[in-house]
Amino acid sequence: MPPATPAEAKSPAARKNTIKVRKRRIEQDDVNVVDKPTLKTAMGGTLVGNFMEWYDVGVYGYLAVTMGRLFLPEGSEAAQSLFGLATFAVTFIARPLGGVVFGHFGDKIGRQKILALTLIMMAASTAIIGILPTAATWGVWATGILILLKLIQGFSTGGEYAGATTFVSEYAPDKKRGFFASFLDLGSYLGFASGALLVTLLEVGLGEETMLAWGWRIPFLVAIPLGASAIYFRLKIEESPAYAAALDQAEARNEDAIDPKMTETGTKGVLKHYWREILVAFTLVAAANTAGYALTSYMPTYLTESLGYDVLKGTAVTVPVLVAMALLIPFGGKLSDKIGRRPVLWLASGLTIVLAIPAFMLMQRGEVWATALGLGMMALSVLFYVANLASALPAQFPTASRYAGMGIAYNLAVAIFGGTAGLIMESLIQATGNTMMPAYWLMATSVVGAIAVIFLKESANRPLPGSMPSVETDEEAREIVENQVENENIDHDLLPLDVVPVRHPDALPADSAETLEVPLSSMGDDVLAEARTHTAGQGAGAAGGLGVDPAAGLGVDPDVDPHPAAPRRAAD
Repeated sequence: MPPATPAEAKSPAARKNTIKVRKRRIEQDDVNVVDKPTLKTAMGGTLVGNFMEWYDVGVYGYLAVTMGRLFLPEGSEAAQSLFGLATFAVTFIARPLGGVVFGHFGDKIGRQKILALTLIMMAASTAIIGILPTAATWGVWATGILILLKLIQGFSTGGEYAGATTFVSEYAPDKKRGFFASFLDLGSYLGFASGALLVTLLEVGLGEETMLAWGWRIPFLVAIPLGASAIYFRLKIEESPAYAAALDQAEARNEDAIDPKMTETGTKGVLKHYWREILVAFTLVAAANTAGYALTSYMPTYLTESLGYDVLKGTAVTVPVLVAMALLIPFGGKLSDKIGRRPVLWLASGLTIVLAIPAFMLMQRGEVWATALGLGMMALSVLFYVANLASALPAQFPTASRYAGMGIAYNLAVAIFGGTAGLIMESLIQATGNTMMPAYWLMATSVVGAIAVIFLKESANRPLPGSMPSVETDEEAREIVENQVENENIDHDLLPLDVVPVRHPDALPADSAETLEVPLSSMGDDVLAEARTHTAGQGAGAAGGLGVDPAAGLGVDPDVDPHPAAPRRAAD
């Protein structure tokens, strides 16, 4: 419960019904020592899910025109193309709802269960598309089912990335969280590149007629063994230690919580207490995904429609750039562990602002080397964005509402800015006739992103809010315990430590945590019993008694009912 307000503190009645407490020190058993085999299993189980998600994005993105011809055969060529793009965009409409629903339940019942469910839904819907009859057989029913399956994919994807980043961040040691979390985006971009490459090779090898007859099904059916293996690995992972510890603490001493912001779970709690953090995260995700989706989903259209590349040539230039960038992402995450998340995110936004115009000018030369260099310049800024979001954003929210916070902020931003990135940039070109407009749009979004970094809380090398410190070795754990007061990365107010009554100020150790004055009604019976025992033994108001501050006249009255008849929220 929150400390007494200034008005309450001045009231004699309120002062008599309060107790001074402090959080106890971190002990050796509080520190989470990461089990490396378990961490590797957790990493593998989450990485394959992200690979699966973006594999589908790559497959459908490159098959969008083909899907329009198969499921809207009576439409004009323009209508078919629009339908293919629209069904691709449908997934982004459903993502925010999925983020809210899965985020809420991910904080309520656990990360592992929800991550398993999202992957099962995602893999099943992708596989069903591969066996779905076309409009030539089922007519409008086939079209409707395709749209429904894409909605299911979007809904499940809404809980995928938010849950995966939350899960890995809670598993990783504090000093290497950026490095380990960045592997999620490595899997994402390798998945996209794999899907795009497979579709391109099939189109070249089988030809247009065979692709329309049955070849288009192959990439979706490949998702069956991919999904089965991914689900197998995900079902093997255990619940994150941070979430499990939070559950244990809530069951043991839920009434001792001082700050409700750290304990309220789900969507309601995160919207009530962390709307500022959601806004900052939303802005950063918008900037990063505008650049990211420009590189992945929009570049095939830009290279073919605006620059006149054929599909094979465009893919041959794009895929190697994406693979190289993906392999370098962990180094960006490692850099953020060394110098901080904020400096690296500023680097990402700065590179986008500086390199966007030269990158598009190079691509407009029409030569392969110049296009590859331009794409590489775009990829460099995307690299530093995505290498940090997976570790920086989950750290803005406490354990109790981390999944929900990520689900809301990430998916709203992706739906509004990521899914529409190509549409916005192509529309700007059509409206102005200027093929440099995508560069200006990238620069504008990154300027706003750079401003948002100012308000981002630095999280490198720090415990996650609402979680105990996480380290790799027992030696590091002992160092945390011994140097917890001097350690600038340890904030006791953000740790889920129990509270104890305060002794007389003269008796407090010099390194004691800051004291808080809270209502008696917010204290558990064990804390009150301890306070009363010591107070009664030394005389109410006696110097040195627990819960007594003679200078302030505050103490615990053994005759005061700590749970008065008035509604409890009024006491808060």
